[in-house]
Amino acid sequence: MRRVTHITRRPIDPGRVLSSVGDRESGGTVLFVGTVRRRSSGNRVTGLTYEVYKEMAERKMDEIEKSVRKKWPVERMSMVHRYGDLHVGEVSVAVAVSCQHRAQAFEACRYAIDTIKRTLPIWKRERVVGGGENWVRGTPIEA
Repeated sequence: MRRVTHITRRPIDPGRVLSSVGDRESGGTVLFVGTVRRRSSGNRVTGLTYEVYKEMAERKMDEIEKSVRKKWPVERMSMVHRYGDLHVGEVSVAVAVSCQHRAQAFEACRYAIDTIKRTLPIWKRERVVGGGENWVRGTPIEA
């Protein structure tokens, strides 16, 4: 049971996240990569700033991992989320899961990223063309 779960300022390497869950017992490996997109809510975005309560976010990620492992037979799992200033096209979050079967891996990965979006104390501010900034209204955080 190998895991990589953390919050970082450093760029996320999806290949490294994927290789961290490689496992000879698993027939299914799923990688989700979230990137900063160019358009949001009709605005042209130049980048994002993520602010985070790091200690709490990492505890929540540990809870998410435990929850995923209770629901699916996960062999290996990695979750990494960035904070700080990011540019369009940069990776903001990556989740990878390996299981014996592909359906399990897809379900576990989807559950993990959806739960990250709902529960982590991370706030996103978009920088838009023309110099403005908008706080992005996300999903209300669940305890």
